[in-house]
Amino acid sequence: MMLTAMFLAALILITVHSQETEETITYTQCTDGYEWDPVRQRCKDIDECEIVPDACKGGMKCVNHYGGYLCLPRTAQIIVNEREEAAAESTSGRNNVIRRTPADPNRAPPNPTHQIQCAAGYEQSEHNVCQDIDECATGTHNCRADQVCVNLRGSFSCQCPPGYQKRGEQCVDIDECTLPPYCHHRCVNTPGSYYCQCNAGFQLASNNHTCVDINECDANNPCAQQCYNILGSFICQCNPGFELSSDRINCEDTDECRTSSYICQYQCVNEPGKFSCVCPEGYQVVGGRTCQDINECETTNECREDEICWNYHGGFRCYPINPCQEPYVLTSENRCVCPVSNTICRELPYSVVYKYMSIRSDRTVPSDIFQIQATTIYPNTINTFRIKSGNENGEFYLRQTSAVSAMLVLVKSLSGPREHIVDLEMLTVNSLNYRTSSVLRLTIIVGPYAF
Repeated sequence: MMLTAMFLAALILITVHSQETEETITYTQCTDGYEWDPVRQRCKDIDECEIVPDACKGGMKCVNHYGGYLCLPRTAQIIVNEREEAAAESTSGRNNVIRRTPADPNRAPPNPTHQIQCAAGYEQSEHNVCQDIDECATGTHNCRADQVCVNLRGSFSCQCPPGYQKRGEQCVDIDECTLPPYCHHRCVNTPGSYYCQCNAGFQLASNNHTCVDINECDANNPCAQQCYNILGSFICQCNPGFELSSDRINCEDTDECRTSSYICQYQCVNEPGKFSCVCPEGYQVVGGRTCQDINECETTNECREDEICWNYHGGFRCYPINPCQEPYVLTSENRCVCPVSNTICRELPYSVVYKYMSIRSDRTVPSDIFQIQATTIYPNTINTFRIKSGNENGEFYLRQTSAVSAMLVLVKSLSGPREHIVDLEMLTVNSLNYRTSSVLRLTIIVGPYAF
């Protein structure tokens, strides 16, 4: 960029002639941006870049110009012709200024022996010209200790350092926290400056004003198991089977067995992060929580050849294949008959049938558990049913349901493991006073558990 324009100073001459004398008095006045130079007897440019504090904002540089100044980008290149600069003494505080001084063949060589009179703030140089005295460099200024001396043409200025402003003759701190650009979260004023602070969970961005979220999960995962970043903070979560401890960071095992007594059918075993259900001997876990009876008669039959295996809830038992006792003889599976030819049989039931059943412990009552029914029906006969033995404690009741059948009812809850042998008798009579009886010997095995 080339700067070629020049503003010429306007000189107003007012001449007053006195009638008594031949003396002429001349008054001078310069236009804005210039001041009278009493030494050179002409108007000279005022360097506003030197005397105006912070003349340019926003990172621009100040370039003195004839009668004023310019604010230009710092990268701008300025070419100044020294001959055109005659009306302005200097261009101060400017970078990238290229001076072009044309040769002057009529210029006389300097005369060091010639003495000239300089105005206040100037002194004679070795080239017999008045040059500015730098009071700041020579220490002849009267600035206070908390002020900064700035040299001017023919004088000096006492200014406050950055971050301070003049109040009277003193420099007081500028509270930047009340001025833009404001801090994103918090502003802390310091002598001559300030700095920004961020709330917990945030950090300053590169511009030192904006606060950005800290991803604690990536920076330094504080969680014992799972970490989730949120704006300005984070939350911890635990894997299944664990729960957050009181510090909200660590995870503790969840004792599922303590949360409910019904989580397992039999017994709950807590493990780190999980639990398992176990069943007692004779049962197996089904579906993770339920206990199911193992049929040992199908898996591990340990009965002898002359025995039959009977499975019940929680175990098994071996019973003889031939359960008949004298004078009874085995006629079919589990059926014993007392021969008519044997006189002893006249006073005994004609037949005894052996049956086996299993019920769970603590079964709800009343409950129908077994039905007895006549296998042979004779005409003109009447059948009656009764519990002949095995009901000394009154746990059972036999309810006749028809002329040929009856139902065994459990009226008192039974706890196992336990075996009950109940004889159910059916008495048959006819109109000719014929009577006979048969017995069903029911072996009831009560399991050890209610499942």
